[in-house]
Parts: sequence; structure tokens; C-alpha cells
Amino acid sequence: MAYDIYFDNAATTRVRPEVLEEMLPFLQGSYGNPSGIYGAARANKKAVDLARERTAAAINAYPDEIFFTGGGTEADNWAIKNARRGHVVTSAIEHHAVLHSCEYLQNNGQCVTYLPADPFGLVYPEDVSDAIQPDATLVTLMFVNNEIGTILPVKAVGAAAREKGALFHTDAVAAAGHVRIDVDAMNIDMLSLSAHKFYGPKGVGALYVRRGVDLTPLLHGGAQEQNRRAGTENVAGIVGLGKAIELAVSELAEETKRITKIRDAIIDGVLKTIPGSRLNGPRHNRSPNNANFSFDLIEGEPLLQLLDFKGISVSSGSACTAGSDEPSHVLLGIGLPIETARGSLRVTIGRWNTMRDADILLKELPPIVEKLRAMSPL
Repeated sequence: MAYDIYFDNAATTRVRPEVLEEMLPFLQGSYGNPSGIYGAARANKKAVDLARERTAAAINAYPDEIFFTGGGTEADNWAIKNARRGHVVTSAIEHHAVLHSCEYLQNNGQCVTYLPADPFGLVYPEDVSDAIQPDATLVTLMFVNNEIGTILPVKAVGAAAREKGALFHTDAVAAAGHVRIDVDAMNIDMLSLSAHKFYGPKGVGALYVRRGVDLTPLLHGGAQEQNRRAGTENVAGIVGLGKAIELAVSELAEETKRITKIRDAIIDGVLKTIPGSRLNGPRHNRSPNNANFSFDLIEGEPLLQLLDFKGISVSSGSACTAGSDEPSHVLLGIGLPIETARGSLRVTIGRWNTMRDADILLKELPPIVEKLRAMSPL
């Protein structure tokens, strides 16, 4: 029997009907360029401004601190490449948008320190503080790890960076819409987010930049986004982002309780029914939508294929590394052996998942793991 169960919401989410409904007018009749001065243009600029207000409210920022981008990757690149001098501190388990941006800085002569994570994916504020050199300009640490779901201590890390005179950026792509964010209370100077992770459209994101932070444009051209990000605005996408994050934050408490119950049922069921299984990341200090496992003596790819044959969509890690033969740098970074890291499974829960979906996964997964182990040369 084939099911239709989607458990890869950390890769991307379905656009909510309410979000699509609000976007559609700007894909059809209301197509004016918001930089114009005529009525149709002013109406679209008003829609962009409303989305900016909604996004700011969701993270306790001011609207003029929100800059719309083409996604979380662009936002990460922009924030990190803005550190044009001095020392940069990050972690070894960041998303590749952060790691490759830091490598770019290194290739241009800057010093970058990559801090290790502990076996649960945590990076400690005191280690960050100790690593910050006198000429440091930036600390960048993710809010939630996109593969294993660990919630990082961003508030304390931000305080450590501020004390040492460095800016603090956090990649919150896996956090926005799923955990509470308060950029003011959490000492955050810059923050990246992406709409398609919280039921908005793909191809649009935002970078929060605290007032007073000197931000050099990554893209040059027109005067859009307060002269900081050139290019005609993706009005429909921006409208969708604003609506999606407003809905996600308004429903956060209720949805967190519901999804956490499903997540915990999956974790408990897998660890109970499958010998040689391991939960990657902490048991409790994790994003409510994330459960990541490793299984001894199997490879992840055939596991995903057999689950897909059953109509269950899951992943082995970040969608940005799909198709790579290399094991997850995150799992290696928390100390897993290569052979264990290769046998990983990431289950990420969304608003359309139910406890029935969890029950079906727990029914189908154990015999698949057993079958693969029986065939395994390991």
C-alpha cells in the first residue's frame, strides 16, 4: 500500500491557502512596479510595506530594519560578506550558505575560526567568547540546526559578541515560524530567514539588520530596499512572506504543542522498536518539528528510496546537499563515525501532518531497516 505522507518540511513547506490567496492579485491584476509614482505602483508599495511591518513584528524589530532578499542563502551571504575586515567566528555545523560565505572571506585573506559542536550539536557561549580575537568584526551562529534540530544559545552568544565589540548574525532559516524570536532581547544584530520554511513561497527571504549597523549592498543597481538591495521587488513573494510569518507566529504556541506530540511519538517509537537506532541532537532542547536518527549497519539512500516507494517522503539531511555522496558534515561534526552518519534519517513535521502519519511511519520503518540490514555488507 502506498501512502501520501510528507515528512520533509525542513526542506520546504507547502504554501498555505491563505498565503496564496493574498499573493494572487500581485501575480495578475496588481502587477505595477512598486518604485513607480502612479496609483498601481503605490498600491504595490503599500503591500510591500505591510509585509515589512508583519515581518518586523514577528521578530520584535522595526520595519526599516527588514530588507527583503531572494531567500535565506542570499541573506546569509549578505550578512557575512559584509564583514570585509577582521576576525570572524562561526561553528563547524552551520548551513553551507554560511560555511561557504566564510570560506569566501578566508580566500580573500580574512581569519575565520570554526568552533566545534558537542555531541548534541551545541556550541557554548564561553567558547565563542574565548575565540573572539581583538580585531573580530562578526560572530555568526545558527539559531536552530537545520539537520538535527538543536536550538543554539543565541541570546548568550549575542551577549558575548557584543561584549567583545563584534556584530552577531544568526541564520534563523530553520527557526523562524517554529520557535520564538526576539531580536532585541536576544542581542541579535542581523538575522536571516526564508519564506518557504514557514508555508510561504520559495525564492524570497529577508535579512534583519539592527539600526546603526553599517550594511554594504551585496547587489548593486537601483535604489530599492533603502538603497541597500538593488532589483525590482518580488511583490507577490514578499506579500506571501509577510502573510506566512504573521500566521506562523500567531499560531506558534498551539502548533508547537501539536507538532511536539507527533515528534515525540516518532522519537519514542523509533528508539523503542528499532535496535541500533540513535537520536541525533538533544532529546528536549530541539525544534518542535525535527526528529533525526542514525541506524547502524545501513545506508541512508536505500532507506529513503524504500520509504518513498511506500509513499513516505523523508530526507537524510539538508536538501541543499541532496545527491551528495558525502555524509552530513553536521553528523560528522557531532562525532558520529562515517558509517553511522551515512545511515541517517531526518523526519520533519508540518502543519498538515497528523498522529496517523506518525503511526504509519512507525509501522513501515522497522521492517525496512531490518530488510536493509539483512542485505548489508556491513
